[in-house]
Amino acid sequence: MDWDAMAVVGRIARAHGIRGQVIVNLETDFPDERFRPGATVFAERGGTITPLTLTTVRFQRGRPVIGVQGVETMNDAEQLAGLELRVPIDALVPLPTGTFYHHDLVGCRVVTGSGEDVGAVESVEGTFGGSRLVVRGASGEILIPLATDICRTIDVAGKRIVIDPPEGLLDLNR
Repeated sequence: MDWDAMAVVGRIARAHGIRGQVIVNLETDFPDERFRPGATVFAERGGTITPLTLTTVRFQRGRPVIGVQGVETMNDAEQLAGLELRVPIDALVPLPTGTFYHHDLVGCRVVTGSGEDVGAVESVEGTFGGSRLVVRGASGEILIPLATDICRTIDVAGKRIVIDPPEGLLDLNR
C-alpha cells in the first residue's frame, strides 16, 4: 500500500480509560461510515503501514472513542497517540457535485480571476462546515476560506482553483 495515496480520516489524540480505547480527532465528514465496529483503518509506524480493526466505537462530544483489535490496556493505547489514521482512496464514496475531498484539493494551483498566481494548496483545514485552504505562496502561507463566494472555480482534474478574494485577503502575508 502507498501511504501517500491514502486519505486521512482522523488522528489518535490519546488513550481513554483503562481498557485500551483511544479518542480520535476527526478529519472526515463521514464519521459514522469510517468509524464503526469491524471497520479497518490504517496507521503508519516506523515506515510500516499497519491495518487497525475497530472492535468498539462510541461517540463522546462528537469524537469517536474506539477500541482496536489487539490493544487491550491503557499502556497499549498510549502507544497509538498521535498516529494518523487513513483509508485507501478507492474506499471513499463519491461526493455530490460541488463538494471535494481534502486530498483532491492538495496540490491545486490557486489563481485570481485576473490570472495572478497565488500559490499551491498545501493542505485543507477544518471540516464541511468551515474549511480553509492553506496555500504556500511566494510570500509565505496564505489562508483562504473554502467558500463559494471566494473559490469561484474548482477544477480538481486540472488541479486549478480560481478565487475572487475579498480586498486585503492576499495582502495579509505580504
